[in-house]
Amino acid sequence: MPVVRVSVTLKPSLLDSAGRTVADALHRQSFTEVQDVRIGKLIELQVTEVDEARIRQMCADLLANPVIEDFSYEVVQ
Repeated sequence: MPVVRVSVTLKPSLLDSAGRTVADALHRQSFTEVQDVRIGKLIELQVTEVDEARIRQMCADLLANPVIEDFSYEVVQ
């Protein structure tokens, strides 16, 4: 059965407060090479068939808020 991985992140223009908190913590732990952190969601869907139009519709209608979030997906199996 195919698996689709959907990645959802805040749009780049929006402040990611969770990401900023993680970046600050990494810097305090001497991981100063980290420039920016964005926190998101990873959703795995097992589907009976891969229909890219339906996957995009699922993402836009339910899995992501297109006003503030971007999404991408990949078929892994």
